[in-house]
Amino acid sequence: MRIEWIDGFEIHVSVDHGKAVISANKEGLLSLAKQLTALAEENLGSHIHYDEHNSLEEGSADLTIERISTEED
Repeated sequence: MRIEWIDGFEIHVSVDHGKAVISANKEGLLSLAKQLTALAEENLGSHIHYDEHNSLEEGSADLTIERISTEED
């Protein structure tokens, strides 16, 4: 799967009282949209892992998004 980033992206993930919050600038949201679209076309079980070492702002919680089955699969 091709992971694309738009220059200048900023994404932060936090978890507070069991609630995950994804905060992103325009470039970050557009980058995530492209990546989620690509993930939707992948095989079941495919996933994207985000953390502060490869894509998220410092202090962010890790985030994994996984492609699962639906009735249409």
